[in-house]
Amino acid sequence: MYGEIALYSGNANRPLAQEISEELSVPMGKADVFKFPNQNTFCRLHASVRGKDVFVVQPISASFDENGNIVTTNDNLMELLIMIDTLRRDSAGRITAVIPYYGYGRTDKKDQPRVPITARLVADLITTAGANRFLTVDLHAGQIQGFFSIPGDELTAFHVLSDYMRRKKLTDTVVVAGDIGATKRSRNFAQALNMPLAIIEKRRIQLSDGSRAESLNVIGDVSGKNCVIFDDEIDTAGTMLNAVNFIKEKGAGDIYACVTHAVLSDPATERLKNAPIKEVVITNTVPVAPYKRIDKITQLSIAPLLAEVIRRIHLGVSVGALFNE
Repeated sequence: MYGEIALYSGNANRPLAQEISEELSVPMGKADVFKFPNQNTFCRLHASVRGKDVFVVQPISASFDENGNIVTTNDNLMELLIMIDTLRRDSAGRITAVIPYYGYGRTDKKDQPRVPITARLVADLITTAGANRFLTVDLHAGQIQGFFSIPGDELTAFHVLSDYMRRKKLTDTVVVAGDIGATKRSRNFAQALNMPLAIIEKRRIQLSDGSRAESLNVIGDVSGKNCVIFDDEIDTAGTMLNAVNFIKEKGAGDIYACVTHAVLSDPATERLKNAPIKEVVITNTVPVAPYKRIDKITQLSIAPLLAEVIRRIHLGVSVGALFNE
């Protein structure tokens, strides 16, 4: 049995960590996490965590500091690793790395010669630093769970997003998978909303001059229908933009985008602002800079879900049962 809960946060997404703190009625643990002038990251706890059940919240994504300057993904990853090492060396009873967004998740396999599997490397680093468990949300590829040699839980924002869309009471609406890879999660989303499914299919075509072009086809009917595109993340929004423009050409009505992780790398915000999308529904797993908060973005909080799962982990209660209730 572990001691009381202790909740800590790196600098990547403190507002989310604070929401989790309020949901749990557990105060945020105080720690100095900063960079020296030589750019080395440092962490110092204000109080002992000996024997405690510690949860440290830090997405592996780019963020921004109090002056609006970009903080890189690698800086936030190092913060997480150094905080875990600090907690381990202070004799924490158990350390759970709460990673709302798992960076490097796209590099999950060798899909071409002479490339790394960075998602596995990051898992090894987190384990070596001293984490005893991990907790994350909507991995880009499910097999990443198997890269860890420690227990963990992958949550999903599926219910947060689908509940929101259900409350809109849209009629004559179809869920659209932006590509074949998104078909399974989009099918489940469509089933939850009791809506039909359409799939955008991409094909590479070899041209006579040796070059290759991309052809799009839609499997299903979107003409005259409202459409909901569901995916795990928006990065540069290139895939999203292509899908939106394509179904719009096919006669789609109002278009909504639902995604868990709003990475929003440039030029995503500009693309979304000009795209024929009525609303972009996201969660707060990744911090969104103020200048990227365009009017059509609606942000939902994942904090109640994370807080409830943290509570269950601490009490040794089933996490899976939460999604069957």
